[in-house]
Amino acid sequence: MISEWIEKASAGEAVWMSDLRAAFSEDPGAVLLPVRLHPVRGGLLDLPCYLPRWQNPEERRFVEEYFFAFVYNLLSVCSGQSLSFFADPGDRQTAELLETFSRAFGIGAENRQRRGYGKVINIAERLCAAEGLPPFSVSVLPVETYVPAGRPARDPSADLPERLQRCCRDAGDRILCGVDIGGTDIKLALSVKGRLVCLGEYDWNPAACTSAEEILNPVYEQIDLLRRSAEKLCSPGEPLLFNAIGISFPDIVIEDRILGGETPKTDGLRRRFGADYDREFAKIGRLDERLRPLCRPGAEIRILNDGNMAAFTAAMELAADAEPPSLRNGLIAHSLGTDLGTGWLLPDGSVPPLPLECYDLILDLGSRPAMALPPEDLRAVRNRNSGLPGARRYLGQAAAFRLAQELDPEMLAGFTAEEDGCLTVRTEPEDLRKPCLEHLMQLADRGRPEAREIFRRIGFHLGMLSREMDFLLRPETDERYLYGRFVKSETCFRLIRDGCREGMRELKLVAADENLAHSPLMKALSARRDGTVAQFGQAVGALYWAVFR
Repeated sequence: MISEWIEKASAGEAVWMSDLRAAFSEDPGAVLLPVRLHPVRGGLLDLPCYLPRWQNPEERRFVEEYFFAFVYNLLSVCSGQSLSFFADPGDRQTAELLETFSRAFGIGAENRQRRGYGKVINIAERLCAAEGLPPFSVSVLPVETYVPAGRPARDPSADLPERLQRCCRDAGDRILCGVDIGGTDIKLALSVKGRLVCLGEYDWNPAACTSAEEILNPVYEQIDLLRRSAEKLCSPGEPLLFNAIGISFPDIVIEDRILGGETPKTDGLRRRFGADYDREFAKIGRLDERLRPLCRPGAEIRILNDGNMAAFTAAMELAADAEPPSLRNGLIAHSLGTDLGTGWLLPDGSVPPLPLECYDLILDLGSRPAMALPPEDLRAVRNRNSGLPGARRYLGQAAAFRLAQELDPEMLAGFTAEEDGCLTVRTEPEDLRKPCLEHLMQLADRGRPEAREIFRRIGFHLGMLSREMDFLLRPETDERYLYGRFVKSETCFRLIRDGCREGMRELKLVAADENLAHSPLMKALSARRDGTVAQFGQAVGALYWAVFR
């Protein structure tokens, strides 16, 4: 069986993790290796990992890749303080895998500059340190001692719509700023006493920044610029200071603390500071301190991961509808733009304390020719931040570029540069990433078959990603709300929806566009000519998040 999957992978075909998991679980010769994660917060999480028996070194490498991807995906989404494997001590093949696992993931390494699979251990140790816990650990226990841990029941909150509606009212008598920080731009919204006064947008490339100040200063400057613009409109001559600021940030955020540090957006810092990177990254975690001078005494600055902000924003608008749903199953949202953001609002209205780094999930163990290319090449399927095949190259901007080159390179004419055989979308002297994506979307709108296929495949890949989420998290909702640049085009969204149905038929995609504008501030955004809900929806959502309780 393993040799057939290897043949597909070598031929350039995709070999999806969910298909392998299903096939291995039905293999009568496979060994069951229970895997237990102890999250940084919350109860135990047990998952079954079936490992087929290999017959030669090539098959061994393939099973090893599958096992590593299995654990890497678990830690990317959930992270934790420890991991346990329940194994038969007499099983030589399993023992070999566990030994190579520790080396590949850098278990016990002295610093957090691990690369590749070790990226998730870097994150786990930052989360452990933030909670005052010992460094991440791994144990191997006898399989006969394994007793399955049940998953705790989720406690739905019947009053969640009412809480969201109260938040909507609270925003009506305050001066608020909402900020949506992305990989190619910063979007801002400012409201004064329930009136959406002004919007702002600033193009940038944080991955090129070589210090924390280069990342923090534009955020401060753009908020201050918008504040001064509103000051002239609302109260000329009088200082306008914020009651609260809400920020959507593209990294792991737990209780307003920026903790991840492994996204492509800090590549410049990592290259410059090396072993001192953690010290420099910690300065970004003090973003709230940097913004204090723009606020009134006692003002709150609330920070949330961008994916979770998308989920909260969708729930906010649903609750503001004339006939709000119960939200008893919680809500999952994705933002599709420069990257893939994933957010989850639980039935009780809380955000789970999980990384949800779904853009890093390993979905495909095939596509070997594209896997052999350097991560910097737009044709590669490997994420730049880890060097591993990741969902970022199957969803979002990077996926659109890769698929365009694969389907018809002419669609990228004038946007790319090649140096030493590495093909990229040009960022110097002008950053062409956003114009290139807009060009591909326009081609799809005009009916070009190759361009339409780009977005259909991205939808299919979203279905593959949802399969992984269902396996790891077992969410109770089968709906996904989509935000971001891809949703701006009705044609592209329809193609994504059609492709997703092919990958996961039971999933329902909902575009977070003007049709999801029910709250006063979102309606005001929908009525403006200088911005759309798809573009600025999360910035407006951040306005509400600033006052949500």
